[in-house]
Amino acid sequence: MKSLYRSLPLLFVVVCSLSWVNVSAKSHDNFLDCLSSYHPDESSSISKVTYTETNSSYSPVLESSIRNHRFSTPNTPKPLVIVTPLNISHVQATIRCSKKHGLQIRTRSGGHDYEGLSYVSHVPFVVIDLVHFKSVEVDVENEEVWVQSGAIVGEVYYRINERSTKLTFPGAFGYTVGMGGFISGGGDGLLSRKYGLAADNVIDAQFVDASGRVLDRRSMGEDLFWAIRGGGGGSFGIVLSWKIKLVHVPSIVTVFSVGRTLEQNATQLLHRWQYVAPNLPNDVYSLVAISAWKASENETRTVLVTFSSVFQGGANELIPLMQERFPELGLVKEDFIEMTRTESVLFINGLSNETSEALLERNRSLLPPSFKSKSDFVHEPVPEIALQGLWPQLLEVDEAISAHQTFIAYGGMMDEISETETPFPHRKGTLYKIHYNIGWQEEENIRSQRYISWMRKLYSYMGPFVSKSPRAAYVNYRDLDIGRNNDDGKASYKQASVWGRKYFKNNFDRLVSVKTKIDPENFFKHEQSIPPHFH
Repeated sequence: MKSLYRSLPLLFVVVCSLSWVNVSAKSHDNFLDCLSSYHPDESSSISKVTYTETNSSYSPVLESSIRNHRFSTPNTPKPLVIVTPLNISHVQATIRCSKKHGLQIRTRSGGHDYEGLSYVSHVPFVVIDLVHFKSVEVDVENEEVWVQSGAIVGEVYYRINERSTKLTFPGAFGYTVGMGGFISGGGDGLLSRKYGLAADNVIDAQFVDASGRVLDRRSMGEDLFWAIRGGGGGSFGIVLSWKIKLVHVPSIVTVFSVGRTLEQNATQLLHRWQYVAPNLPNDVYSLVAISAWKASENETRTVLVTFSSVFQGGANELIPLMQERFPELGLVKEDFIEMTRTESVLFINGLSNETSEALLERNRSLLPPSFKSKSDFVHEPVPEIALQGLWPQLLEVDEAISAHQTFIAYGGMMDEISETETPFPHRKGTLYKIHYNIGWQEEENIRSQRYISWMRKLYSYMGPFVSKSPRAAYVNYRDLDIGRNNDDGKASYKQASVWGRKYFKNNFDRLVSVKTKIDPENFFKHEQSIPPHFH
């Protein structure tokens, strides 16, 4: 009898697992039948863009946009079905059939969600992959562009540049990100100090809600239009395309990128940078990359701090500006390089030798194969002694591992726009944003907890020197460590507030209110989705 009792828990797990499999299999079959009933005529059949695990293209399609291989292991939950819609009716059918048969939806544009939430779920789910929704329609005369969510930022840069070298949009530093996720999180980047976020420049959108209705700005209303421009992806519905106001840029920009080691006063220079960079003219994009470095095999490792800038103008303006504002950096005329705006995007990504066609390569990886990231916002300069405390932590990481911090200056236009203008609240008073990243090769996933623990320790060390009450974070650098909903995506207002206020501050309450109106049944949900009031 004792042995029977001992085996009961295991028996319970097995029964539950089998019943989950049976429910999944049934939902899967019913879902596919439902989809086919929406498109009975073969010419527009959704079956051509529907992939199940029995289909030979399933794995290549799933893996094509996995940008973090921490979520590409044998134990990672896989979608029952992937749909790569060709038109709006495919999206509507997928939503309606998922809803009818109790399947969750995850929507993927570029696949850069840092926690894999656009293609991983712990309940039976379907992935809508917007890889075919990538058109870019540039209207030079009206200085506007309609961009579908599956397009990558680099493609938008490229298509606008084809039509005009004097226009662009305030896009991302990392050009391989998908437009859908980028704008949904607000989208800061190379022109944020001059023109604000990508979301600040969106003037219309095409959106599909949980009922399958297609809405534009006029029909969705200003509250929902506000929420989709920075409230994070996967909470309200699916944005299929965005209308963006283009901005003016010069044909020629000036860049520099110079490295300084600890032995070259990097600590003091970084400390000084905090006072200089946020107060530079709006035309200057300024960032600092910090990592361990070794000049040669025989030398001791040190910390390398690389100071980089992109200036919307000529070297004849930037040289005297930097000599006046930041003489300590010791820049010389040869450090300044004039180039086209497209070349500057490649330069800042370390791809100076590439042609502009590189911007069209959606599968190029700008991050390590597997990684863990975090973010912070800084309101007061970090003391020099605290910066010195960072270096031993960076130097303790294995040489084969990529570990770095990037400080990205705010100020300029970011100080001018109200923190309630869009859900993205990190505006006035923010000196800079920090992006922490540790990366490793896919075969090192077995040691991933060790690397993630290092990241958490570093993040903990920085706590006293960054924003407080709440310690803010950037939703596009998603981090489940700061709080999460349940695995099924459901959460109480109180539970979601833990992470919600870190991303959105007081804008979280308005996002909850919008969610309650547009998706009261909480159909669109994930581990960090906005809950309706009564869930």
